[in-house]
This record gives sequence, C-alpha cells and structure tokens, in this order.
Amino acid sequence: MKKSTRWMTAAAAAAILVGLVAAAASARPAASIQACALLPDTKSSTRYTLFDAPYLTAAFRKAGVSATVLNAHADPQKQKSQAQQCLAQGAKVILLDQLDPASGASITNLAVSGGAKVIDYDRLVVGSKAAYYVSFDNVKVGKLQGQGLVAALKANGKYSQHPVVSELNGDIKDNNAKLFKQGYDSVLNPLYKKGTFKKATAGDQWTQWDPIKGRQIFDQILARNGNKVDASIAANDGLAGAVIASLKAHGQQPIPVTGQDATPTGVQFILAGWQSGTVYKSVRKEANAAAAAAVAIVKGKKVPGVNGKVSGTKSILLTPVWITKHNYKLLFSEGFLKKGQVCNGTYSQYCK
Repeated sequence: MKKSTRWMTAAAAAAILVGLVAAAASARPAASIQACALLPDTKSSTRYTLFDAPYLTAAFRKAGVSATVLNAHADPQKQKSQAQQCLAQGAKVILLDQLDPASGASITNLAVSGGAKVIDYDRLVVGSKAAYYVSFDNVKVGKLQGQGLVAALKANGKYSQHPVVSELNGDIKDNNAKLFKQGYDSVLNPLYKKGTFKKATAGDQWTQWDPIKGRQIFDQILARNGNKVDASIAANDGLAGAVIASLKAHGQQPIPVTGQDATPTGVQFILAGWQSGTVYKSVRKEANAAAAAAVAIVKGKKVPGVNGKVSGTKSILLTPVWITKHNYKLLFSEGFLKKGQVCNGTYSQYCK
C-alpha cells in the first residue's frame, strides 16, 4: 500500500472515531435542571395539586433555579422513575415527598449515589441519607386536633357525659401519620384512662389516607357502637368528609370532627357546623422554605431556617394553626384560599 494511501486510511478512521465520540456525547441528556420536586399523589390530599406544585414552581422560578415538579399519582415505582429522570437531566437536589418508607429510602440512595442531595419534604424517611427535612411540627398538629376535639365536646355539653370517641388515623406506613397520632393521643389517652372519655369499640383504625376506606370504616364503627359515637378524630379533611358522609347517610346529627389541610370543602363543613376545625399548615411557607433550602444547596450557600433535628436529620420545622369558624378568614388574608372557593352555593349564607 502506498504511504499516502495508508495516511488517508488512518485519517478517515480518526474522523470516524471523532464522529462516534461526538455522537455519543450528543446522545447523553444535557443537564437541563438544577432541582426537582417529587410529590406523592393527588388522592391522600388535594393540597399537592392546589398548593404544593404551584408554590414550588413559583419559588424556583423566582430564585432563577431551573426545576421540575412531578407527581407520582400514588405509584412508588413511577416516583423512582421520576427520580431517575431528574438525575439524568442534571438535578443536584431532589425534594422528596415519599409514598412509603421503602421506596423513599430507595429513591434517596439512588439520588445520593448519583451525586445529588435529598431534602425530605413534608414526610421524613426515617434513617435515610437525606440531608434535610422540611415540614411542620407534626406532633403539634396532632395535639391541635386533640385539643380541638376536647374544646368542641365542652362547647356542645358532651364532655361531662363520658363521650364515645373514635379515631380515624392516616396511613400506618406514613411517619407523619404516626406523629399526628402521637400528638392527639397525648391529649386523649389520659382522658380515656380516667374514664372521662370512652374509646369507641373498634374505633381506632388506620385508613391509608383513603376517604373511601375511611367511610367504610366509620360505617362499621357506627354499627359496632349502636350509632352512638359522640366525636371523632379524623386525621385530615378527606377523612373528616368520610365521617360526615357516614353520619348524614345514617341520619345522625353533627358531632365534633377534626381535620387537617384547610381544604375548601373542610372549611365549608366547619362553617356549616359539621366539622369542628382543621389544621392549617401554610403550604406556601413550607414550599418556600423547602425551595430556599434547595436553592441554597444549588448555589453552595448555607441552608436557612434550620431549627432542629428529627431522627438525626437536620430539620426546618414550621408552626401549624388550628382553624375554626372564628378565625377561618385568616386563610383568605394569607392567600391560602380564595373566598370564592369557600363562600359559594349553599355555603354563601355562612360567610357574613
């Protein structure tokens, strides 16, 4: 072979190699986001669609940090796939509101091994490698519910009549649900022990945050207790709605019922006298605190607002508020709800 021919062949080969390397590089996904938020579902609470997603999106946009906010729609495998998608797009921080501890730990391990930091958002994955936890004081949330139930029983005169009380808890796999229960049980258990209150037969059950299951359970509780249930803890507004639907279906009068999340429907039930109160957790404040933590990590700055540790994880814990018909307008003044979301149709008459 002539020397010139050999040189041309080598040059052609080199060109092909360069082309292949360039093609491989272009095939890799370009870094397009800096942060990612993984929300769990739309079923356990309407908050994730109504509040978390838009607030997080706005907070990242304002900070000039490219981010995406995704919802797993109650599918743990989908949430893991979303985490993989975020990492492939270059995310260095993942806000994780896990569906269950096992999948939460798996996603956290995946993210950390990929060089990203994880912020547990709203729900803590106990014992995971998360760098931070942002939520409300969830034991305090439960205490507010327990205290609210006691206050309502005093207000309607049933407190001194050994009222029968039921408890519809959240999901036993959700660490927050356990903390809520710890809170309201710290108020109610001493009253059960003294005989001031009586716990309903089969009246302390976990619901998986499913209002349909909650309705079935409360129907059964009513049946087991001869339709005599004087008050009920409901761990969130969805479960409160289940209790109220059951009471109405059985021709019962309103009883003290708690809630959480300050949903429009929950507030309407409060104004109409079917629900005693709800716990307001300003999702705007929670989302902003979580986004601020993520932004600080992205920009290599100190994370603001850290005020404690939960199960060894550095935490930013916010303060919840008990909402009744006496202070519900706080939800409007803080922009959490619009008046039109609550004061409409038959409920307009209560908004004076």
